[in-house]
Amino acid sequence: MYQALNTRYDEMVYNKCGESGLMLPAISIGLWQNFGDCADYDTMKDIILTAFDNGITHFDLANNYGPAPGAAEINFGRIFKENLKPYRDEIIISTKAGYEMWQGPYGGRGGSRKYLTASLDQSLKRMGLDYVDIFYHHCMTPETPLSETALCMSDIVRQGKALYIGISNYDGHHMQKMHSKFTEYNVPFIINQNRYSLFDKTIETNELKCASASAGTGIIAFSPLAQGQLSDKYADGIPKNSRLYNNDALQKKVGYDTHRQMQIKQLSDIAKKRGQSLSQLAIQWLLRDKDITSVLVGVHSREQLMENLHALKCNPLSDSELIQINAISSN
Repeated sequence: MYQALNTRYDEMVYNKCGESGLMLPAISIGLWQNFGDCADYDTMKDIILTAFDNGITHFDLANNYGPAPGAAEINFGRIFKENLKPYRDEIIISTKAGYEMWQGPYGGRGGSRKYLTASLDQSLKRMGLDYVDIFYHHCMTPETPLSETALCMSDIVRQGKALYIGISNYDGHHMQKMHSKFTEYNVPFIINQNRYSLFDKTIETNELKCASASAGTGIIAFSPLAQGQLSDKYADGIPKNSRLYNNDALQKKVGYDTHRQMQIKQLSDIAKKRGQSLSQLAIQWLLRDKDITSVLVGVHSREQLMENLHALKCNPLSDSELIQINAISSN
């Protein structure tokens, strides 16, 4: 029977999530990749339990994480039931709904009351939970009135199925409009989840970052390593065992080209001079920002997890280093 380490809270940093009372670990675990129906159970279990033993209390899922929809929630539910259930009150579990899940008009992309309610009920059943700590609307859906989505989220909280509400992949304009609806319905909206990294600073230009600060909500950054590009293994080109290898469509989507390879090499050189890995540098760059509550990492092994965690122990980035890093990544 698993027993968590007594030292698990000794070194982790916990940040206040916006103006709410909730604290989140500086590094959280995302189950978007490597936790679905194609993953090895023992490896998944090792990652989750190692994370908790090192003070990571937040595990982030979504209804469609798979590849088969729901697979990640099923796997996490089994790990939770067999190992972490006695620690439920020490754990933050989040899930989302918004993308396609099942056939027919009620299981596709959307934010309708019908879809969100059914999806969360299914997620709770897959994970064997009575409630989730954070429930997200996963993506903007213009075809559904914001008031309908907000009212549904309000009811979900009142029913005890979620403690807090978040939104994901919104821009600043729509986030502000949704915040107004949440305020009207007295919804505990506390967090935005958005893609953010040295190579994707969209939230700085679409007003999300500014709007979140104004609304007093936190930001949790996903894809902090830009689909693995911000790691030393990419310094000499695309490695053969990576998702980008021989995948022109994905390379185009994430912006990988010869110029990007040069950027990666330059950033990797800076990290080496500091005696750390590029992935640690990329995580540090995010966490030095007071607007970022937590960085959501996806890992495929215990070793990769521990490498990412070590970012919390690296020497702070100096002003001159930040200027150099920002110049390289923005060029």
